[in-house]
Amino acid sequence: MRNLCFRTVLSTLLLYALSGTHVLWAHGSVVDSGEGCVIQFDFYSAHFSIFQPQTRQHEEFCEDLPDVTESVFVLEYRHDSLREVPVDFRIMRNTSELGRFVRWQDIEAMGDLTEHTVFYQRSSPRADGVLSILFNFTEPGDYVGIVSAPHPTLDLQYHAVFPFRVGQPFWQQSWFLIALMVVLIQGARVWRRRQPPTQQRLA
Repeated sequence: MRNLCFRTVLSTLLLYALSGTHVLWAHGSVVDSGEGCVIQFDFYSAHFSIFQPQTRQHEEFCEDLPDVTESVFVLEYRHDSLREVPVDFRIMRNTSELGRFVRWQDIEAMGDLTEHTVFYQRSSPRADGVLSILFNFTEPGDYVGIVSAPHPTLDLQYHAVFPFRVGQPFWQQSWFLIALMVVLIQGARVWRRRQPPTQQRLA
């Protein structure tokens, strides 16, 4: 019975650790395409990556960022029409009670976004199709990224919204859960060696 309970806990931790990786935790307008993350807003889309070069070198993230540090957001446009229009990039504190389920309609209902905005930049059309945004996070917490772009010919504006967290507590990070699983496995082996032979056969 104890052996069964241990295996159940171990399996749960393994699934949680694997699901905690940066690729699987995609939310809002950012989705895992199977070959990296893509940010989508109506017919526009772009390959999307975030880097934290000072602490994570070349490791790529889709949304949640482990460290409170300088971060680089990179969008590689997938449509030529997106190269012809200016793109707005905004980072806000996520003060919504909806958390990770916040959408553009909820953001729009807030009215003036200045109070909650920590970063805003309007970029001119990019002929090379690559937009890089540098921002230095100084506080951990929940944020919302918003990418906005107009239609190339019509009076329409499109928005992509992606909630994300900066500075995860260490007990929520995959490395900690994997280390915990290793300790549990080793502990289980020691425990089984110390059991009488009859109890080992029953287990």
